[in-house]
Amino acid sequence: MKRLIQRGLMFGNLFHVSSPALVERYNRALKHLTGKTTALTDFHIDISGFAPEVGDELNDPAYLNHAGVNRQFILLSTDQKRAPLLDAKFSTSRTILRHFIDENEAQLFALTARDAVAGELVNSVYDVSTPARLFDIRAIKIEADTTTGTVQSANDLATKVDTFLEKEDAWFDDVLIADMISLASKTGDTRRNPVRLKSETFEQSNFWTAHFGGLYLFQGMDHPAVIASTSKDGLEDLPVKYTFDLSERNRIAKFLEFNDLVEPIVKARGTDAAAILSQKMEFILIDTIADQGIDLTGATGREMRRLTRENAHLLPDSYHALAKLVAWAKHGGTWPKITSDHPAYFYTLRAADHPDADLVNMLLADLCPADIRQLFICHKELFYRTYARWPDTKKDYVARYLEAEYQSDKAGARAALFGHAPNMVDDVAPPPRDLIDRVGPWGAVRRK
Repeated sequence: MKRLIQRGLMFGNLFHVSSPALVERYNRALKHLTGKTTALTDFHIDISGFAPEVGDELNDPAYLNHAGVNRQFILLSTDQKRAPLLDAKFSTSRTILRHFIDENEAQLFALTARDAVAGELVNSVYDVSTPARLFDIRAIKIEADTTTGTVQSANDLATKVDTFLEKEDAWFDDVLIADMISLASKTGDTRRNPVRLKSETFEQSNFWTAHFGGLYLFQGMDHPAVIASTSKDGLEDLPVKYTFDLSERNRIAKFLEFNDLVEPIVKARGTDAAAILSQKMEFILIDTIADQGIDLTGATGREMRRLTRENAHLLPDSYHALAKLVAWAKHGGTWPKITSDHPAYFYTLRAADHPDADLVNMLLADLCPADIRQLFICHKELFYRTYARWPDTKKDYVARYLEAEYQSDKAGARAALFGHAPNMVDDVAPPPRDLIDRVGPWGAVRRK
């Protein structure tokens, strides 16, 4: 994993907690939420305040995400909004946290200047012991406050001020006035520095979850379904008519078509379809020859063509079908018919323009794991698990490719590939060098 970390492709843009003041605030919030504290004097946190080093120290990688639901969070700075969400259990969690920070940035900036903000992504489910429980998760609401209750105090002060202004003879209510003075000493001047946080409810009808081997829940569709990344055993009693696993490609294709969720890349407006499909072919080539010990360092287009000629007998049907589609896109001629049962079919699609485009592109990445670029952009959890099993030659190629061709212009690459899906990835920047040897299971954690 060091290749990815060094290039900012993993643990990129984590927020560094190193000052005694920030560590003390973090510990107050951690104690408030979990009853635990850390002895570390510096560590790195994601958008939710989760630190891999602290998780290793506490021997609890889910110390802010017990049972994988109702994720808790600790905010020390609004700069955390650019950090990724590590070990996400739901595809919507980072988007919700990022939206919360953006909508309350001024208030959070003022609050985190003196204290940590601790909170929780709240829903009505406290465990997902059975897959059916996932269907009870219909909406997510954020509850947040400082460790000293500044937001609640401000709300209480506002209520008492209203009472003071409306109540007859309020000037003679010494208890009310004393309460207002006491609360104001905690909140400061709320007229100049309002501390009320916007609390929105986010619908969660269509989402991916890591639970039960990975499930895609499409509830808010004309034709709802659940798609399992692994086996669908144990999913028989779900409150939807259709349940598929990834091996049922024809049925998934019909589901996507019936709900108007995808479009062919070659028909997408403003897209260089030939270039996108040619790159997918190269990824399939690399996937095919990766186990043969071929050195791919500095491989050019000419080198790739040579490798294609030498290994043509090994290339799968998906490669040859995409080659025909590229030829049609460049030169016209006979349209290559690629049906839904063909291994190349899902490589030819991208999400259509709709609110669940991110989720659909994530599903397509799951269906086309050889497309390492889409896998990295749309489904990082699966990318990291898959990457760990690759031979070193493929790891080197993928890490160098993503650094050179994707990191240099992430927004441009996403626009070219997906057109209308700007929110797929975290804001990524290279991590501090010392993090490479300290994070999680890939290195020793330095303790106090």
